[in-house]
Amino acid sequence: MNLTQYVDQLRQELAVAAEAGGDEARALAERLTAPLESAARLTLLNALSAAADEITVDLAPGSVDVRLRGVDPEFVVTPPPAAEAFDAQAEYAALMRAQQVPPPPPAAPAAPDAAEDGGTARINLRLPAHVKSRVEEAANRDGLSVNAWLVRAVSGALERPEAPAEAKSGRHGSWSADNRFTGWVR
Repeated sequence: MNLTQYVDQLRQELAVAAEAGGDEARALAERLTAPLESAARLTLLNALSAAADEITVDLAPGSVDVRLRGVDPEFVVTPPPAAEAFDAQAEYAALMRAQQVPPPPPAAPAAPDAAEDGGTARINLRLPAHVKSRVEEAANRDGLSVNAWLVRAVSGALERPEAPAEAKSGRHGSWSADNRFTGWVR
């Protein structure tokens, strides 16, 4: 996407506004337009990035990313994965049984609707390097951006049903690490 036309349009609008102020204002506007070009480009990039974030929330599990190549941004759209001709979940379950690996937790729900929670919020998340690389691998494996994958993971963690209070307290049994309840029943 070529931002030059938008920056030029902003420069022309500033010149038109300065015309109303006379020669002094026009000279000031001419001196300010060159330093303002980089600030205008940065502001446009921030707006495009915010728009891509909003679109990603609606497109999940697909995503839209903004990448800067040279001086102009480009959009990278990752569509949601297409439906497979075979039953991938059954294939995975058979493979896990053969390797005697416990099945993964249920799939996380889709990202919540932005209108439902009042929009998106930006946070900084610090991860250990080894965890970050595993998140990136998982996101690539699922065909998602890291942001979309993290939104799904957090949403899934928040949607898991809680264990009954009695079971958590250990009065009649206990929950094991693999979400199995052991105990007795009357």
